[in-house]
Amino acid sequence: MKKTCPYRFIFLCLCCFSCLSLKAQQHGKAGESKSLLDWVWEMISGSEMQGYAHIQPQHQVYHQDLTLAKDLKGAWKFNIGDNIEWKNPYYNDTKWEKVAVPADWENEGFNGYDGFAWYRIHFDGITLNQSELYFLVLGFIDDVDETYINGKLIGKSGSFPPRNRTAYNSHRSYSIPSEAINFKGDNVIAVRVFDEMGSGGIVAGEIGLYTLKKLNSSQMLQNLYGVWKFNKFNKSGFENPELDDSGWEDILAPAYWDNHGYKTLDGTAWYRKHFTLSFKQKPGKKYYLVLGKIDDFDITYLNGKKVGETYDGGGLGNSESFMQTRIYRIPEGLLKENSENVIAVKVIDIGLDGGIYEGPLGIFEEADLVHIREW
Repeated sequence: MKKTCPYRFIFLCLCCFSCLSLKAQQHGKAGESKSLLDWVWEMISGSEMQGYAHIQPQHQVYHQDLTLAKDLKGAWKFNIGDNIEWKNPYYNDTKWEKVAVPADWENEGFNGYDGFAWYRIHFDGITLNQSELYFLVLGFIDDVDETYINGKLIGKSGSFPPRNRTAYNSHRSYSIPSEAINFKGDNVIAVRVFDEMGSGGIVAGEIGLYTLKKLNSSQMLQNLYGVWKFNKFNKSGFENPELDDSGWEDILAPAYWDNHGYKTLDGTAWYRKHFTLSFKQKPGKKYYLVLGKIDDFDITYLNGKKVGETYDGGGLGNSESFMQTRIYRIPEGLLKENSENVIAVKVIDIGLDGGIYEGPLGIFEEADLVHIREW
């Protein structure tokens, strides 16, 4: 049998590595090239393909704990280009095109278009129940979005240029603050979208307004769903409520961080959430911070004080911490009534998916924890 020269084999390996490195750079985002590891992972997983046919099966259904309140599939107003004024509810969109949602905009008369575009739709808030917690489900958007209701930002996925990071494989389910909804009349949803290449737009999903099946606003005193600050590094002082985190990335919770451009991230990362109390504390009542399920371990701080942690010491395949709902008692006097509060969560992922991935997320009275335990 003819033997292969070891030097020839080494030479071929070096050539392949160089080609892969070049390919990874060619597929990098504007201002932020993908690492070779990221690109190889995408090739292996098939996520380098554009369009919604590649959506990972295990991430296709995210709203199993929600019930449909208003179907929003159908004709939406649509305009290519980018103007932040288009988020405003009073903007006149009567001359905009109409496109089907969900659908690739390439199949709605905009074949070959890559870049920015906006979607808008009106809905009547009179039929909504003010005691319910509402979520806007937009399914899968290719690639990046910012979503507004009545001009108020309620969620975003991915990053726009110049540091473009796609989130085409992230399911959009955005919590809506009650104060953002006009329960007496007209409301406007505006979605800013950027598509880098291939398919673009609100491409797949059961689009609509949803409510939580098992909870309402009277049971969840403080809604903590939505946009959090995120840092993929680990440094001392990240729990400090005075820390300036304005330069951190925005990320949605609950959602796996893998679906927000961090597929290769295993290890430690931090989440932070700023909020003011939306309820009045009552003397003698016990309050709990509920952070849903976290993959895998966490140490959680409120206003700089550690309030809980979950760590069972198991390794990948043996640990069950990711299945445990985080319910942490809030020490009396720790919540601030008239100033900002800050939650900081150190998350340690030991492999595969990671992050604060499943709700509920909020502050509850002790008497309402029974609803969480039934979750």
